[in-house]
Amino acid sequence: MDSVLLIIFISLAIATVLNIVLKKLSVSHIIGYIITGTIISNIFHFGDSEKLHSLDLIGEFGIVFLMFTIGLELSFNKLKKMKELVFLNGFVQVVGSALLIFAIAHYVFTQTITASVIIALAFSLSSTAIVLSYLKKSKDVVTPYGEKSVAILIFQDLAVIPILLLISFLANSELSVGDVLLNTLLSATLVILFMFTLGKKIIEWLLHFSTNAKLEELFLGSVLTIVIGASILAHEMGFTYSLGAFIAGMIIAETNFHVKVESDIASYKDILLGAFFFSIGTKIDIGYFYQEFFWVLGVLALAMLVKALFLFALIRRKSNKSDSVKTAIALCQIGEFSFAIFSLALSENIISNELGSFLILVTVLSMIVTPFMVNNIYKLASLFVVEFFESDKITPINEQQHTVICGFAIVGRIVAKELSAKGIRFVIISDNLQHVLLARERGYMAYFGHLDKRPVLESLKVDESASVILTVTNLLKKKIICQAVLDFSPQAKVIVKINSQAEKKALDGMGICAFVHAEHETARLLVKKSLAHRERAEPSSSIEQPNSSN
Repeated sequence: MDSVLLIIFISLAIATVLNIVLKKLSVSHIIGYIITGTIISNIFHFGDSEKLHSLDLIGEFGIVFLMFTIGLELSFNKLKKMKELVFLNGFVQVVGSALLIFAIAHYVFTQTITASVIIALAFSLSSTAIVLSYLKKSKDVVTPYGEKSVAILIFQDLAVIPILLLISFLANSELSVGDVLLNTLLSATLVILFMFTLGKKIIEWLLHFSTNAKLEELFLGSVLTIVIGASILAHEMGFTYSLGAFIAGMIIAETNFHVKVESDIASYKDILLGAFFFSIGTKIDIGYFYQEFFWVLGVLALAMLVKALFLFALIRRKSNKSDSVKTAIALCQIGEFSFAIFSLALSENIISNELGSFLILVTVLSMIVTPFMVNNIYKLASLFVVEFFESDKITPINEQQHTVICGFAIVGRIVAKELSAKGIRFVIISDNLQHVLLARERGYMAYFGHLDKRPVLESLKVDESASVILTVTNLLKKKIICQAVLDFSPQAKVIVKINSQAEKKALDGMGICAFVHAEHETARLLVKKSLAHRERAEPSSSIEQPNSSN
């Protein structure tokens, strides 16, 4: 009963059935993978076997590919623009959260200084795998709270490196702090120099060569070679696999191949992430979990509360209350890199086996509750900050064959005025609170929210509408909203305002009903006005003609 093929077969069967059931209950598939891992580990009694290590390694590469896709969206230039969000907010969050948790662990729970340091550093990190997967899937990655969350997660992933080095230092008294810092700095310099010089040329050559060959499998093979090669290089230099993949993604983001690479790698990333969550499930000792359930739950609640309050205070300095609350909810959990920290601390005998098992259970429980939190982030945020009908808070409207206007800037206001004059029923949705307030002052039915969210689409009855008019100007927002609307209701009549042929080309093939080219319509109207004035002038000129001949 220990055949690897048999384990894979049973795991896939259980995960598939579980996720079908969970999907109908609107529960994240991540929970299905974790439960599957727990069931399989108890059936086959993995313990500390090589099979479990192999699963952990496969799961780790799920994080590698996730970090690679993040790098694809964060080019070096974009990262420079986000430097305050990444380095300032990220540094303050990690250090501030760690100090608070250290104080609680040492003075309240009377842990040793070394154990408290380990707990504090591990608990200060959030779940890149779960939160980023949600942000990308929900398109919240482009929202203000999404950008802040991503920036902090990037810094946390970078912070894993010095944290692991610190644990090695704590375990080995022969190493001096100077040696550790010098070796780390030297290794980091070598990795970055290689990746952005010779490595960049190799990456560009590989992608260019495989593209010219016009073989899809060759292109995909090149991408996998780049990701795995960069990961191994970073790991051999003492860093995490994911850091190398992240840098490789940033390099490709500067090329013309980044869109194709991201689309080709997406399904593989999702499969490997499933393996990662499966490996998390294998770490759950049901008997011990049952015995310590309330202690585990209490410690988790306290850790998440401390992190959430600190995150809220940090983000609130320069952001509104709504974005601060959402960021705090999104990042208050304990992340997957904590497993690496606890595993290293256990192997180096820095913490006891009992404490390590307890901390791993706290982390696992955190990752179980996180999907519920991020999937309902708008509903949870509404408990702390009153917003104007954000997402789930929209009461379903009592309309049919109405027009949905997305955006209430200048064009949106003109559209609303014209529809109102013609007696056509319409509803306005905007992610700008001031625009919503203005629309309501004018007596229009207007809501604050994002049309790419399914609860909003359902509440506005987009599937029963006569048409959906997009007046937003940002191309990325247009793509996101159009995709969400047409996924929700393929027969929806979507009409989009565009400003150039390039925009039309980018949106072609999505199933959009009609495009209104701003410049073309302006030119057509100018000609129409000109002809109208010319027609009014022609009769007088024809009367004067005979007189002039005489």
